[in-house]
Amino acid sequence: MKNAICLNIALPALTVALSLAFGPVFAAEPAARHVASIDELLQLRTLAGAPQISPDGRYVAYMTSQADFKQDAFINSIWLVDTQTGRNLPLTQGGKSAGNPQWSPDGSWLAFTSSRVEDKEQLFAIRPDGGEAVQLSKSETGVRGYAWSPDGRQIAFTANEAQSQAAKDRKSHYADYEVVRKETLAAQLWTLNVAEALAAPQAGKQRTKNAKLHVEGFSWSPDGSQLAFSASMSPDARHLGTSDIYRLGLADDSVKPLVMQAGPDSNPQWSPDGKQIAFVSAMGQATFFARNQRVAVVSADGGTPRSVSESFDENPSLIGWKADGIYFSGLQRTAGHLFRVDPANGRVTRMTSPDDLMAAGASLSRDGRKIAFSAATPRALAEVFVSEAAGFAPKQLTQLTEQTRDFIMASRELIRWKSKDGAEIEGVLIKPADFDPAKKYPLLTIIHGGPTGIDRPTLLDTRYYPADIWAARGALLLKVNYRGSAGYGEKFRRLNERNLGVGDAWDVVSGVDHLVAKGWVDKDRVGSMGWSQGGYISAFLGTATNRFVAVSVGAGISDWATYYYNTDIPQFTINYLGANPVDDPEIYRKTSPAGYLKEARTPALIQHGELDRRVPIANAYQLRQALEDRNVPVEMIVYKGFGHGITKPKSARAQMQHNLDWFNHWIFKDPLPNFAVPELPKAKKD
Repeated sequence: MKNAICLNIALPALTVALSLAFGPVFAAEPAARHVASIDELLQLRTLAGAPQISPDGRYVAYMTSQADFKQDAFINSIWLVDTQTGRNLPLTQGGKSAGNPQWSPDGSWLAFTSSRVEDKEQLFAIRPDGGEAVQLSKSETGVRGYAWSPDGRQIAFTANEAQSQAAKDRKSHYADYEVVRKETLAAQLWTLNVAEALAAPQAGKQRTKNAKLHVEGFSWSPDGSQLAFSASMSPDARHLGTSDIYRLGLADDSVKPLVMQAGPDSNPQWSPDGKQIAFVSAMGQATFFARNQRVAVVSADGGTPRSVSESFDENPSLIGWKADGIYFSGLQRTAGHLFRVDPANGRVTRMTSPDDLMAAGASLSRDGRKIAFSAATPRALAEVFVSEAAGFAPKQLTQLTEQTRDFIMASRELIRWKSKDGAEIEGVLIKPADFDPAKKYPLLTIIHGGPTGIDRPTLLDTRYYPADIWAARGALLLKVNYRGSAGYGEKFRRLNERNLGVGDAWDVVSGVDHLVAKGWVDKDRVGSMGWSQGGYISAFLGTATNRFVAVSVGAGISDWATYYYNTDIPQFTINYLGANPVDDPEIYRKTSPAGYLKEARTPALIQHGELDRRVPIANAYQLRQALEDRNVPVEMIVYKGFGHGITKPKSARAQMQHNLDWFNHWIFKDPLPNFAVPELPKAKKD
């Protein structure tokens, strides 16, 4: 076994500290250094989405998210920073969230979406020098995505078609019901005239009217006469692999198919001369979940698509096509970078550095000479940066990390080890601030979802699992980038095909063994937790092994057959397991926690959203009853009104507290609280 390798992120040495005017959030009186509470973690102002650089590169618009417990909502606000002076200004704040900022081509307006009117997402625009936002759209069903035309005179947007009058009459007579898979309403393309919309909100002109095409990503041709778009068979998640590329002529609203092949084709972007279209493609692979997608190019008139990113062994996220090439972002292990590919010869050039930069959400100025992006480090929250594309030298524009100056925080580093079958696995090790290598610590593993998610050594864990609170209590925490994780190439992602759970367990257990062998971990005080795929792996570890003193199963799968028959994406299971439960029941037993229940004795906390369609709650009830049948300690908590994620602050507070209390009992021997009658803080006096 190789020794662990610790990698340090060097980004702060490249950045310039600025004096920024963020307002009262950073103007509080200095407090004594302390461990952040759950509420303090939730109320941190953090970046959301990708920073958007203005066409001339002078300004960057970016979003922050923060919990508002009074509204019980995470509120997104849009900020503007001057790249020359570093001055930050809030463009929207308080009230309803604002999102998806996009600059007009001349930089005179910044558009965004918000549900501030009638609780429907509509388009608004605001001047970058301030003033009141102007409502532009009046869509009956709300705006989904949008884009300015190259001349700034129009905005195209997608919106779901409205219910028919017949459907409204049916509801009035029979009350509300749904005929499954028979009456989904697809998103269509619309355009509105900006000058008219600035005078009064516009419903827009509907451009596509095909109920069998659900429009997703789209972009304008350079001359503004056409739109390229991707569309799937329906908005149902089971059709997410059916998207193809089309071209819409605005003169007559004619639609021409350009790319029709198996697997998803998405996010079309025009070449500067309007003769070709780049897009992200599975290149005809029907089983695509664990395989690389490519940047592909096709003639604007259609034809055979051509992959141009074969040398890039990961999934590209397409940004745009400039005069010097096609830009995309992508992972390299836990690092994140911006790349440019030459569409003529497929040569890929990395534009950003150093090697371990963890960049995300890049945008380019009109001429492609300036880049805005976000990046985090083990010692800093994600911040906004700007740089010249040539001679990359990032300049820091925000100081969100300043909010954590009074927190006692754990350290984060990357380690590597060999799994049972020899595969190299990487993970993030979180250590107490006063870590002593001569001591043995309890260990908690936190397992990401996906499986094509990834954990990176970034500050700070603010949702689901309060890692820094446990570290301050005296625990190590290990986040395992198990086989199937993004960032490590297609071969690694495919290692858990027909091996889900089994191989994943090898990777987690071998990581635990690696730390035990170093003398750092008390092998009798190890727990595991995770959400979605991470919840499934924790359930598998709690039933197929007896290595863990307790597990927490968040929105996890207990039986792949139960999952297959109830989920909104059954093709996911076919992609990974290769067959349905009738045709291959053994693979379903082998990879399911339910297949190992006879020997299960690990206490389990089960957490699940009441309305989860991705991992239906039947999985949670099945595991709870099976463990209870075997007298295994089990608690199950259902979060009312939520789907696959916990998206409101009060329930996020509860979910984090439940995990904290659960492991504090099983790891640190605190009394197990009564989740039904929790101890509440005393009400504050006026």
